Amino acid sequence: QVHLVESGGGLVQSGGSLRLSCVASGFTLDYYAIGWFRQAPGKEREGVSCISYRDGSTNYADSVKGRFTISRDNAKNTVYLQMNSLKPEDTAVYYCNAHLGSPFSPYDYWGQGTQVTVSS
Repeated sequence: QVHLVESGGGLVQSGGSLRLSCVASGFTLDYYAIGWFRQAPGKEREGVSCISYRDGSTNYADSVKGRFTISRDNAKNTVYLQMNSLKPEDTAVYYCNAHLGSPFSPYDYWGQGTQVTVSS
Protein backbone atom coordinates (compact mmCIF):
# COMPACT_ATOMS: atom_id res chain seq x y z
CA GLN A 1 0.00 0.00 0.00
CA VAL A 2 1.39 3.37 -1.03
CA HIS A 3 1.18 6.16 1.50
CA LEU A 4 2.51 9.63 2.06
CA VAL A 5 2.06 10.92 5.57
CA GLU A 6 2.69 14.53 6.53
CA SER A 7 3.34 15.68 10.06
CA GLY A 8 4.73 18.65 11.92
CA GLY A 9 1.92 21.11 11.48
CA GLY A 10 0.45 23.07 14.33
CA LEU A 11 -0.29 26.47 15.76
CA VAL A 12 2.54 28.97 15.85
CA GLN A 13 2.84 32.70 16.35
CA SER A 14 3.82 35.02 13.55
CA GLY A 15 7.58 34.93 13.11
CA GLY A 16 7.84 31.39 14.40
CA SER A 17 9.04 28.22 12.72
CA LEU A 18 7.77 24.77 11.93
CA ARG A 19 9.29 21.80 10.17
CA LEU A 20 6.97 19.61 8.17
CA SER A 21 7.86 16.03 7.35
CA CYS A 22 6.51 13.80 4.61
CA VAL A 23 7.24 10.11 5.00
CA ALA A 24 6.64 7.65 2.19
CA SER A 25 5.73 4.01 2.67
CA GLY A 26 5.10 1.33 0.11
CA PHE A 27 7.52 2.91 -2.34
CA THR A 28 10.87 4.68 -2.35
CA LEU A 29 11.15 8.37 -3.03
CA ASP A 30 14.52 8.12 -4.73
CA TYR A 31 13.31 8.77 -8.27
CA TYR A 32 10.33 10.93 -7.44
CA ALA A 33 10.07 14.67 -7.69
CA ILE A 34 8.56 15.96 -4.47
CA GLY A 35 6.43 19.01 -4.04
CA TRP A 36 4.82 20.77 -1.12
CA PHE A 37 1.47 22.41 -1.79
CA ARG A 38 -0.93 24.29 0.43
CA GLN A 39 -4.57 25.19 0.43
CA ALA A 40 -6.03 27.96 2.53
CA PRO A 41 -9.77 28.16 3.25
CA GLY A 42 -11.66 29.40 0.23
CA LYS A 43 -8.59 29.33 -1.97
CA GLU A 44 -7.20 26.98 -4.56
CA ARG A 45 -4.31 24.68 -3.83
CA GLU A 46 -1.00 26.32 -4.68
CA GLY A 47 2.52 25.08 -5.09
CA VAL A 48 4.94 26.07 -2.36
CA SER A 49 8.16 24.29 -3.16
CA CYS A 50 9.57 21.32 -5.03
CA ILE A 51 12.76 19.31 -5.18
CA SER A 52 13.98 17.15 -8.00
CA TYR A 53 15.27 13.63 -7.59
CA ARG A 54 17.98 14.04 -10.22
CA ASP A 55 20.18 16.73 -8.72
CA GLY A 56 18.28 17.95 -5.70
CA SER A 57 17.52 21.27 -7.35
CA THR A 58 14.78 23.24 -5.66
CA ASN A 59 12.16 25.80 -6.51
CA TYR A 60 10.03 28.05 -4.34
CA ALA A 61 6.96 30.18 -4.73
CA ASP A 62 7.83 33.85 -4.52
CA SER A 63 5.70 34.16 -1.38
CA VAL A 64 7.94 31.77 0.58
CA LYS A 65 11.32 32.34 -1.03
CA GLY A 66 13.98 33.02 1.58
CA ARG A 67 11.79 31.72 4.40
CA PHE A 68 11.10 28.08 3.50
CA THR A 69 13.60 25.35 2.72
CA ILE A 70 12.78 22.00 1.17
CA SER A 71 15.08 19.03 1.62
CA ARG A 72 15.00 15.30 1.21
CA ASP A 73 16.58 12.36 2.97
CA ASN A 74 16.26 9.39 0.66
CA ALA A 75 17.73 7.08 3.27
CA LYS A 76 14.79 7.91 5.52
CA ASN A 77 12.34 8.07 2.62
CA THR A 78 11.37 11.49 3.92
CA VAL A 79 11.04 15.02 2.62
CA TYR A 80 11.05 18.09 4.85
CA LEU A 81 9.82 21.62 4.62
CA GLN A 82 11.49 23.97 7.07
CA MET A 83 9.33 27.04 7.47
CA ASN A 84 10.79 30.10 9.17
CA SER A 85 9.49 33.61 9.71
CA LEU A 86 5.97 32.36 9.37
CA LYS A 87 3.21 34.81 8.57
CA PRO A 88 -0.56 34.61 9.09
CA GLU A 89 -0.96 34.26 5.32
CA ASP A 90 0.96 30.99 5.51
CA THR A 91 -2.01 29.47 7.31
CA ALA A 92 -3.22 26.52 5.25
CA VAL A 93 -3.34 22.77 5.00
CA TYR A 94 0.00 21.62 3.64
CA TYR A 95 0.23 18.59 1.38
CA CYS A 96 3.17 16.73 -0.03
CA ASN A 97 3.13 15.19 -3.48
CA ALA A 98 5.40 12.60 -5.03
CA HIS A 99 5.51 12.36 -8.81
CA LEU A 100 7.43 9.99 -11.03
CA GLY A 101 8.04 10.53 -14.70
CA SER A 102 6.07 12.53 -17.22
CA PRO A 103 3.30 14.97 -16.25
CA PHE A 104 0.67 12.34 -17.15
CA SER A 105 2.35 9.53 -15.27
CA PRO A 106 0.01 7.55 -13.02
CA TYR A 107 2.71 7.49 -10.35
CA ASP A 108 1.41 10.51 -8.52
CA TYR A 109 0.73 10.36 -4.80
CA TRP A 110 -0.62 12.79 -2.24
CA GLY A 111 -0.61 12.84 1.51
CA GLN A 112 -3.63 13.67 3.65
CA GLY A 113 -2.31 17.08 4.66
CA THR A 114 -1.23 18.74 7.86
CA GLN A 115 -2.72 21.96 9.21
CA VAL A 116 -0.49 24.96 9.76
CA THR A 117 -2.00 27.91 11.59
CA VAL A 118 -0.06 31.12 12.13
CA SER A 119 -1.51 33.58 14.58
CA SER A 120 -0.81 37.29 14.38
